[in-house]
Amino acid sequence: MNDIGEYIAKDSERYAELTVSKLFAAADVLEENPRVGSVVSEFRDDKIRQLIIDNYRMVYQVADAEDCVYVLTVHYAKRLVKNTRHFKR
Repeated sequence: MNDIGEYIAKDSERYAELTVSKLFAAADVLEENPRVGSVVSEFRDDKIRQLIIDNYRMVYQVADAEDCVYVLTVHYAKRLVKNTRHFKR
């Protein structure tokens, strides 16, 4: 998420700070509400979910015990998940 902030800061330090703050706040929400996001349609798996934060998409996996989540990727919302390096096959 800090990489996103550095990229945005090239144009606007303030917008970069706001965006990164929102991304971390969204991750904090997941601690208490791991199923708050919608299911990622590309995976058809109830444990792979997403939150849309401004122009960014946070894709995460809910652990089996539902006591934690794993953030899998955060990227520009219009980008397809299959086009991110973590999900290329």
